[in-house]
Amino acid sequence: MPNLDRFDIAILRILQEDARATNVEIAERVNLSPSPCLRRIRNLEKSGVLRGYRADIDRQQVGLGLTVFVEIKVGQHSQENARLQQEALLAVPEVVSCFLISGNADFLAEVVVEDLAAYEKLLTETLLALPGVTDIRSNFAIRTIKTAGPLKLPSR
Repeated sequence: MPNLDRFDIAILRILQEDARATNVEIAERVNLSPSPCLRRIRNLEKSGVLRGYRADIDRQQVGLGLTVFVEIKVGQHSQENARLQQEALLAVPEVVSCFLISGNADFLAEVVVEDLAAYEKLLTETLLALPGVTDIRSNFAIRTIKTAGPLKLPSR
């Protein structure tokens, strides 16, 4: 883990709030000159702390009205099976986030699709065909309260 100081944390907070902020704007807000600020941003990117920049898109507005949290259980646990499962899940564009979890299931995937018919098709044609799947449980989101919220960064 990189050693983050108060400037790095401040830069990350600003970028979480507004990823389109210019280097000059960020530098002014964290009380640095633009060159050192840009170096810090590049170092955060290079170290993997800052993984990328994305647009926050309203799912409903683009016709993706259904979010499903899918618990996936696989049989015959092994490193190879886990690797195959992870690669398969990474290849499904409707899976917007996925976690290896403890408990009754092995994976928890967040799936975003147009509607129930689209999810049924994804479930029957893709998810149930994933390597080693023995059980799938689907939990449908009724209403979105918060998505992709900013991280509560430590104080430094």
